[in-house]
Amino acid sequence: MAIAATPESKIVSTSGAIEVDALIIGAGFSGLYQLLSLRDKLNLSVQVIEVADEVGGTWYWNRYPGARCDSESHSYQYYFSDELVKEWEWTQRYPDHAEIRQYLGHVAKKFDLKANIKFKTRVTAAKYHEASNRWHITTDAGDTYVAKYFITAVGCLSSANIPKIAGLESFGGEWYHTGQWPHEGVDFTGKRVGIIGTGSTGIQAIPVIAEQAGHLTVFQRTANYSIPSRNAPLTDQFKQFAKEKISDIRHVMHTNTNGHAFRMVPRSAIATPEAERRAIMEKAWEKGGLEFRACFDDILINKDSNDTMAEFVCEKIRAIVRDPAKAEVLADIDHPFATKRPPVDTHYFETYNRDNVSIVNLRKTPIDSITPKGIKIGDQEYELDIIVFATGFDAMTGPLLNINITGKNNTALKDVWSTGPSNYLGLQVPGFPNMFTITGPGSPSVLCNMPVAIEQHVDWITHCIADMQANGLQKIEATAKAANDWVQEVNVAANATLLPQAKHSWYLGANVPGKPRVFMPYAGGMANYRKICDDVAKNSYTGFQRT
Repeated sequence: MAIAATPESKIVSTSGAIEVDALIIGAGFSGLYQLLSLRDKLNLSVQVIEVADEVGGTWYWNRYPGARCDSESHSYQYYFSDELVKEWEWTQRYPDHAEIRQYLGHVAKKFDLKANIKFKTRVTAAKYHEASNRWHITTDAGDTYVAKYFITAVGCLSSANIPKIAGLESFGGEWYHTGQWPHEGVDFTGKRVGIIGTGSTGIQAIPVIAEQAGHLTVFQRTANYSIPSRNAPLTDQFKQFAKEKISDIRHVMHTNTNGHAFRMVPRSAIATPEAERRAIMEKAWEKGGLEFRACFDDILINKDSNDTMAEFVCEKIRAIVRDPAKAEVLADIDHPFATKRPPVDTHYFETYNRDNVSIVNLRKTPIDSITPKGIKIGDQEYELDIIVFATGFDAMTGPLLNINITGKNNTALKDVWSTGPSNYLGLQVPGFPNMFTITGPGSPSVLCNMPVAIEQHVDWITHCIADMQANGLQKIEATAKAANDWVQEVNVAANATLLPQAKHSWYLGANVPGKPRVFMPYAGGMANYRKICDDVAKNSYTGFQRT
């Protein structure tokens, strides 16, 4: 029986445990929408546990200099409510971290979501009890929750990857990870700063830090492509367009490969005459943003086509960066274009024209250690006041494995995934009944505009639970065969593209020493994935056991 959706609806059992219908971990985009859907659509009692003291998810923690989204603002929002889209007004083409938190705060207030969220609380363990078909979830506040449904909304990029470099504990200055940035900010004025990492985060942070620092030394292992964002305030005309065309924008995002508000142009790069191809890329470069990679629809499946775009970007790097030595380090890219998510930047390559910015090629000579004074590479010691780790995350699996999750037969999730994540549709793991993983490995997630992937998963989970309630079913669990078959499908989809050729990609877990090298997201496209999930539901939830 459903319980009224208020904080008072939680039932405290005689054992002191708090009983709810569903418990959700995380109060970002995923957790907020899942809470709203279960509470208001299904009238279930729902508790959200959030370690932060406010909503925001990954954007609560990622406040590093220059942090902003690489999806355009009109697409980086919920589309389940036309009213919500119409009443919120973005200010920039690419929203920064503060504006995204303001947006999620608005959503939480509009739907009174904080009433069901316990902040400043960390889940320490979640254990499935087979006899009662309930999950027992404990927290560092000493509470135990008993829930029929256990839903992880922990995000794909929320577990900071701090590299284990010898001597870090001896460093006499300050050090920070971009994913755990101090809310009060960091003053770089006049300081000698070293930043390790030139992925999306480093590419955003480097130009901003360089403006303050006395000197900035960039330590680069893997050179990256990057596209200018051409970020700017939104015009009144565009704001009006985005509100008038809600249905059209939603349709485009829901029916394309990557969930963005644009489509890949159906033409081959290599088959387009060179002069025409160059003109197309020049125009797209001037417009900026991720849409640059949508000029042609074969760049991730045809290496010759990919080479044309890769060479174009490298030419741009060499033209922008005046020092030939710096330019060659930055353009010495070891993977095909867009096999890592191409960052969008604000004057990233231009920053290397500053006199106070230098770059060290770690591919040529890796870091030996961190010393009390700085970073030692070979015979040279770089003296630093501040070290910034822009080294990304233990992506997709890390946030889940950091929770002590135990399923049937006392089987730990970390043991099940010891050789890589195995699940069905990125939604459920065999042996873990009634546990759902929003945008888990095996789903499009990070290859997609995240709010689109999140809404699809939340809607599917909500409809699944509603169907169970309507049919008097108590338990749903993915079968081992379905999971095995899906892992193979994920591999087939990845291998049909050039994506696995990026050997240092966090899509493969390659940024975390010792992590299994498995291509984690589903590369078959968001629209195709949506159809697969819909067909599973229509066919009485094929691949799941329901009792």
